[in-house]
Amino acid sequence: MQGSALADPLSRILTVALVLTLLSVALFIIAGTLSALLGRLDRAALAVGTAGSLLACAVGLAGSVMALMDGGAETVASSWRLPIGAISMGIDPLSAFFCLCIFLVCGLGALFGAGYLRRGWLGRRRLAPALAFFNVLAASMVGVALARDGVLFLLAWEAMSLSSFFLVTFEGDRPETRRAGLVYLIASHLGLVPLIVLFVLLGGATGSFDFAAILAAGAPSALVATTCFLLALAGFGLKAGFWPLHAWLPEAHPAAPSHVSAVMSGVMIKLGIYGLLRTLTFLGEPPEWWGFVVIVVGIVSGVGGVLHALAQHDLKRLLAYHSVENIGIIALGVGLGIVGRANGNTTLSFLGFGGALLHVLNHGLFKGLLFQGAGSVAHATGTRDIDSLGGLLRRMPVTGTTFLVGSAAISGLPPFNGFVSELLIYVGAFVGAVELPASSALWTLAVVPALALIGGLASACFVKAFGVVFLGEPRTPAAAAAHEAGPSMRWAMLLGAGLCVLIGVVPLVALRLVEAPAFALSGAAALPEGVVDVLSAVAGIALALGVLVAVLAGLRWALLRGRDIRQAATWGCGYEAPTARMQYTAASFADPILAPSESIFDRHVHAEGLVGYFPVAASHRRHLGDMAADRVLAPGVDALLSVFRRIDFLQQGGVPRYLVWVLLTVVVLLVWQLGAF
Repeated sequence: MQGSALADPLSRILTVALVLTLLSVALFIIAGTLSALLGRLDRAALAVGTAGSLLACAVGLAGSVMALMDGGAETVASSWRLPIGAISMGIDPLSAFFCLCIFLVCGLGALFGAGYLRRGWLGRRRLAPALAFFNVLAASMVGVALARDGVLFLLAWEAMSLSSFFLVTFEGDRPETRRAGLVYLIASHLGLVPLIVLFVLLGGATGSFDFAAILAAGAPSALVATTCFLLALAGFGLKAGFWPLHAWLPEAHPAAPSHVSAVMSGVMIKLGIYGLLRTLTFLGEPPEWWGFVVIVVGIVSGVGGVLHALAQHDLKRLLAYHSVENIGIIALGVGLGIVGRANGNTTLSFLGFGGALLHVLNHGLFKGLLFQGAGSVAHATGTRDIDSLGGLLRRMPVTGTTFLVGSAAISGLPPFNGFVSELLIYVGAFVGAVELPASSALWTLAVVPALALIGGLASACFVKAFGVVFLGEPRTPAAAAAHEAGPSMRWAMLLGAGLCVLIGVVPLVALRLVEAPAFALSGAAALPEGVVDVLSAVAGIALALGVLVAVLAGLRWALLRGRDIRQAATWGCGYEAPTARMQYTAASFADPILAPSESIFDRHVHAEGLVGYFPVAASHRRHLGDMAADRVLAPGVDALLSVFRRIDFLQQGGVPRYLVWVLLTVVVLLVWQLGAF
């Protein structure tokens, strides 16, 4: 092991933290392997896979917290080397923080998945593959965060992409699922190309892909550094879902089982943010314009994501677009951090990077909670179509209440966790506007209205989603017959909702978690003045709100105690026989908000007008599609499939034909190698 002397008690703590985190990877792999070996024994595979996931997450979570509290770095390298790299793994504050997010979200996902798979798929589909690949996905994500060699990083990255592909295609007998999986697979491998070039450039100066050697070589030239930054922004941005590289995301996330969607959206796409931040540590002091580029990407992703979410009628697809929105919010924080670092303003840099990191954690919690709620709704009703639901709060009180908590959190409302991280970014933007030169201040000030617009649109979207799905009257018999989720599903949602409230009420605890990685990224040596006071005020306001709600609830109970409470139909607006069809639909709610921005959508209208004096029927349907997906991604995938169909003769035939292809390949490689000399 490399790092500070092991005689130091703090170093011993860090060593234990690294060992625990590596042990969690081993436990994930063992649990996944045992689940696969159990094969057709679905109940046994479910028990082993879930128990192994929960144990691995508990062990890894302990190690991550220990590493964050220590704040140091530790690396372990194996004597067995890869052909062009080494098995080198380590932990530092940045890795520990992302591991913490992985273990929290995966643990809640595994707990929810135990009930979700049992109640929804047991006896209908083999569960062993889903459990095995879930554990492989978790192990590979931790491997990405711990890798200290470029080759090992890319191997873990590829394992993460492939395991998530098999989870996305869990229901592979459905054509739309197969297509979503294919789109995701193509996008993942397209994103891998710039990452390979990135590590080749980084390792070119030292002849090694070892991160320590890259750091020791110092900052590369301005041209190489800028090229590496742009490659990282493209490759990692595609995985993160930056607009317009997001088009795969709303296809893949709805197709996956809901607990997998929670993990993919909650933490897997955040490893794109991790990769971008890790790359920044290799490139020396960043120029200011890098931050401006990331801010623009954040504004476009945030606003574009939330507008497209408003236009959705599929509940999980709506949530997938909100992942694009929240990745945009994280990018705003990262951009502010880069601008602050370039100007030597450690206060701005800390607030930007700290707000971005805290939003990584917060989004993982509330987005995981919302996807779990959507999965519970889909399981109980058999549909994800928002306009086919309604009245579910009375039938699914736990799911409805926790979904409401997640909705308030993702909208950035106090006293929930989303408010805290967005507040740090707001404060950072105002600090930049006040303390930086005018040309730079305008860029940081642009974050304020953008973040306000994103928050307002997100609130409108979740008023629509929660109101149409959980309030009112059931619109279909399936909604009327809905039932509450199973025990493990309810516990996962309750724990997630509790963490969202806890961070909102006690934000200083969350600040302690992001303190060390934010220090490392920003160059700050201490907390900026006033940050603790601001978050203490937030805690006080949250406590006051909690007390007020409790007092009002107690007063209502006291006033209604002993009284006869009757239920009646809601006022029918003058109609003699109101029906559920007269309620607001998702489209009718969102139309006034989306009308000014229809030009950014791929718009299709299907209308059947009124005919005659006594018309029998009329309809008006409008579809607002995603131009990036409908006009670019879908035609591109179709063109690629067409090419593959034309050359599929290469993989058809007997052994002699394959031997000829192998021989030709060897000859070409020999000629190329001789030409190199």
